[in-house]
Amino acid sequence: MNNKNTLVDFFTRLGINTNTFFAFLGGLSRLSTQTLYFAFTPPFKKERVFEQAKKAGFDSLPIVSMVALFIGFIFALQTAYFMQRMGSEIYIASLVALSLVRELGPVITALVVAGRVGAAITAELGSMQVTEQIDALETLATNPIKYLVVPRFLALTLMLPLLTLYADAVGIFGSWAICTQKLGISSSLYINVTREAVKYKDVFTGLIKTVFFGMIISLVSCYEGFNVEGGAEGVGRATTRSVVLSFIMIIAADCFFTALFYFIFP
Repeated sequence: MNNKNTLVDFFTRLGINTNTFFAFLGGLSRLSTQTLYFAFTPPFKKERVFEQAKKAGFDSLPIVSMVALFIGFIFALQTAYFMQRMGSEIYIASLVALSLVRELGPVITALVVAGRVGAAITAELGSMQVTEQIDALETLATNPIKYLVVPRFLALTLMLPLLTLYADAVGIFGSWAICTQKLGISSSLYINVTREAVKYKDVFTGLIKTVFFGMIISLVSCYEGFNVEGGAEGVGRATTRSVVLSFIMIIAADCFFTALFYFIFP
């Protein structure tokens, strides 16, 4: 009897979770379609896009700088531990640069922005939903998606590639500092090896990913903010769910694009 009840409970939870998952995908797809439509529909509120771009981009520079610099330090030291055994320390420059430009830079930057900016977006929109400010916008004949989602969508889509370029440069600088100060590699040699290793296609593939990462962060964060229920506690749950889902979707998208670019740009 207990086994039967356990089995029933398992399939009940499985059905509920499956239904929730497909409801999330459907709602997110609907929001994505509406956002893309209103993004190209006048009137255009450039000042709101610039305001959100400052929050997403400029205000994120300190934490992105710190994380990217530490990643450069750590990756150079970890790579040196292995390369010194083979007497191939000079290849540290190419390994670090390629890893940062193609993978670590885009993914780490996206995760940092999702944790900082995405959580703030969900909390802000969730608070507006709880206090019925979004309903008030509709009453005033203002489309909430056009007014609230589109500026955040455009800001994150535009700023994340720029933040990634900055993070790549800071990470490579951190690796350069370790290699030149601790491993005895000359500065000119490190720079030349890095320039030879990194091609335009490497930078291009990394930046293409970040465009989609920015879309994921903005849409997931706004969707969760619009669907908050249960007051302040609901805002907290939605914020946590927004960050977790953004992380999962960023990693999944990175896996997809890495496999895709592997065959397109071998």
